[in-house]
Amino acid sequence: MSGLNSGNSDFAKWRGYFWPVHRYELRKLIPMLLIFFFISFDYNILRVMKDTVVITAKNSGAEVIPFIKVWVMFPSAILMTWMFTRLSNRFSRDRVFYSMVSFFLSYYFIFIFFLYPNRDWFHPNESADALQTILPQGFKGLIAMYRNWTFTIFYVMSEMWSSIVLSVLFWGFANQITRLDEAKRFYGLFGIGANLSGIAAGQASVYLSRHVFNPSLPFGKDAWEQSMGMIIIVVTLAGIAAMFVYRWMTHNILNDTRFYEEVQAQDEKKLKGNLSLRNAFSYLLKSRYLFCIALIVISYNLVINILEVIWKHQVRELYPNPGEYSIYMNQVTTVIGICSTFAALFISGNSIRSFGWTFTALLTPALLFITSVGFFAFFFLKGFFNDQITTAIGASPLVLVVFFGSIQNIVSRAAKYSVFDATKEMAFVPLSSEWKLKGKAAIDGVCSRLGKSGGSIVHQFLLLLFSSISASAPYAAAFLFAVIGVWISATKLLGNQFAEISSTSTSKAAETKTSLQEA
Repeated sequence: MSGLNSGNSDFAKWRGYFWPVHRYELRKLIPMLLIFFFISFDYNILRVMKDTVVITAKNSGAEVIPFIKVWVMFPSAILMTWMFTRLSNRFSRDRVFYSMVSFFLSYYFIFIFFLYPNRDWFHPNESADALQTILPQGFKGLIAMYRNWTFTIFYVMSEMWSSIVLSVLFWGFANQITRLDEAKRFYGLFGIGANLSGIAAGQASVYLSRHVFNPSLPFGKDAWEQSMGMIIIVVTLAGIAAMFVYRWMTHNILNDTRFYEEVQAQDEKKLKGNLSLRNAFSYLLKSRYLFCIALIVISYNLVINILEVIWKHQVRELYPNPGEYSIYMNQVTTVIGICSTFAALFISGNSIRSFGWTFTALLTPALLFITSVGFFAFFFLKGFFNDQITTAIGASPLVLVVFFGSIQNIVSRAAKYSVFDATKEMAFVPLSSEWKLKGKAAIDGVCSRLGKSGGSIVHQFLLLLFSSISASAPYAAAFLFAVIGVWISATKLLGNQFAEISSTSTSKAAETKTSLQEA
């Protein structure tokens, strides 16, 4: 506990509670907050846009998501992680960052301004219609994935922005340049940049989604297509801004020994030529510590994937129009940003410093358990609502399920962005540069996708058995609560190991801080 409280005594009471940052550290913290803001801004926009594109497409629905995540997403995650490891072996960290971000931004631009306008030419509607007459109802999602294959690829590339650019590139960069004492104070504050970006992204998307068709614009055949074009232009500008701030920081901040020690840079150079996907996974098998982190990441993604497919299926029924669906989901994103910002300011960092890593890390599975119970309760009870109850409440059963599902999503996402991410990333900080880089490449590059694919496999299996999401929901709920139990156990085990590792590095961190203040 003392290790977690280190550094707070240097600040006045309220400053230590809200802003435990030395003045000289602002030169390092603010650029990192800006990079996180721009990358998270794109993530929040793409997260809603990809769902809108595939769920509201022709003959599609939320059933398509489990099939995409198993048959396209997981292989793509392995391929993209392999690409990252190859680039990391050959090029500097900076060039890898610029190359990967530019690759994603270029694809989004090509999709919106070339593939999407010509979708009728690219999509095999005739063969998909033939398959629909032959295969059972449970294969609806698989057929939709095949029919709208360009949308499927866009969905995958948008998901990859989260796992590769946000998790591997940004957090890998942050973990390499941040000391343990800094992480205890900074990582809770990082959530502010990400969560403010959620508010900005949500409102920007709502504004652009309400766009009325303008024939003078050089792109788009209808209002929604023009809205998507403008949204992707905003995504591209934010991505360029992230690269600009990253470049400024590497050239003006990381050459200062107060913020980045030469020994850290030397450790990173030693890893070149020694990083491979197989090697990265071997580290997970060798280390119980990394294996626990992987288990936590897999559990979170399993749970959130199972929940979101059921909830988005209900939202699709309530808002079948792409524009209306996008507006509603982006309003939810805005509320998530507000709640996450509050949690980052008042809960995340202060909970870590006051109650310890384990207590804070357990908040996310506990909140998901409580809110999941509430969501499934309303989901299962909606069939018992009669006209009298509906009239008395003033809302239909579908509206109520969507509303409480939205609350569940808001709480779980807010916990993820403010508490889960901070504690997960802090767990990497005490490790050596080698274990950080290799463990993170395997965990965030593949294990997160493995969790989502695992949830999708569960949904696929149940859809093939019961033909619909509604009929399979009770079994999905039982599996979800079992996974939460595993998640809690892994968190407790990791917490004990983290306490041991961090206690050995506390004295070293204190010596470093003293020398920096004297300088």
